[in-house]
Amino acid sequence: MSGPLPRSLLPDTAAVDDTGRLAIGGVDVLELVERFGTPLFVYDEEHLRARCREAVAAFGPGVAYATKAFLTTAMARLAHEEGMQLDVATGGELAIALRAGVPPADLVFHGNNKSSAELAAALDAPVGRIVVDSFDELDRIEALVAEGREAPRVLVRVNPGVEAHTHRFLQTGVTDSKFGFPLLGGDAERALARATASPAMELVGIHAHIGSQVFDVASFERAVAALAPFVAAHDLEEFSVGGGLGVAYVVGETAPTITEWATAVRRAVAEAGLDVAVLAEPGRAIVAGAAITCYRVGTIKEIPGVRTYVAVDGGMSDNPRPVLYGSGYEAFLPRATDAPRPRRVRIVGKHCESGDVIVDEAMVPEDLAVGDVLATPVTGAYGHSMGSNYNMVLRPPVVFVRDGRARLVVRRETVDDLLARDLGG
Repeated sequence: MSGPLPRSLLPDTAAVDDTGRLAIGGVDVLELVERFGTPLFVYDEEHLRARCREAVAAFGPGVAYATKAFLTTAMARLAHEEGMQLDVATGGELAIALRAGVPPADLVFHGNNKSSAELAAALDAPVGRIVVDSFDELDRIEALVAEGREAPRVLVRVNPGVEAHTHRFLQTGVTDSKFGFPLLGGDAERALARATASPAMELVGIHAHIGSQVFDVASFERAVAALAPFVAAHDLEEFSVGGGLGVAYVVGETAPTITEWATAVRRAVAEAGLDVAVLAEPGRAIVAGAAITCYRVGTIKEIPGVRTYVAVDGGMSDNPRPVLYGSGYEAFLPRATDAPRPRRVRIVGKHCESGDVIVDEAMVPEDLAVGDVLATPVTGAYGHSMGSNYNMVLRPPVVFVRDGRARLVVRRETVDDLLARDLGG
């Protein structure tokens, strides 16, 4: 498509002046680049807060932000300030949440292979819920409680056997999955029986997460229907549908709102006759659309009759989703936000991989040139959180903008940071 970037793909407070320059949170994006350099993650704080408030209004105070999507101390604090609990899945995520001042009781601890050390940290905190994922984990919890720790409240993660319409790597609710206990075959039943009988834990509910980047709310309704008899038979208090709501990344995509998702889930629960507290764990839907990533164009390589490559100063180290899932993105120039984009190029990074592609078939303005600041929208989820130091690149900073002010919440990595862990032995 050669038209301008749709405003719907930009953060809530995005504004374009008469010259075409983009501002987010009342701050000029090109000025941010001059101040903080590139690559740069720019987050609209008001967008983040609005989505958190929407989630709490839709699901209630038990809704938890899925921190795997994007986690910094500032983000953890922000989500909790807006009334959300937090879903953490590793000892590192737990440490960040606690550092942010989130009360341990407002934390839900996930993970398909929690170590004894991680479980001990969760019990010592103590977190509000542990989502149990395997029989081995039940063994570990019982051993830790036998050492004198308080018995935790737990949910059992169940795979309902529902195939969500998404990338196969993002499907987590099918029977063939590393996550949870399959409903098919009886493992879920056996896990609940053991958790119910164990004095080392208090069973309060079940958890089901069918996948990520799911556009069709009917998939969640099918999961509720599949699990309803199981929930009813065990008279459980809580039923978490996990997360996974999709977001629009490219022109032509549309996605349900958090409110529409919650309405569909609650309707399915009511139709099933369940009297339970309905919980959820949105992540991507909270943060993805809140951010853009800014790059500097370093090389434009035209191969006549083949394609044009536009290389920027980031790549798969700050956005691995295109490499992992073939994910699509749009691109635009913050100096000419509403300009037509008739020129087809492939935007690539600086890494030593032919697969280091950020946007496979990008439409950009005709006058794109070396030195331009190029941005990709909807990069608030799984960019910073999945970033790496491949080729020993320095990981980008994260800036929050709001009410005309910018605050650095994660500084740019330095060469000294890289060398600090290398003992040179």
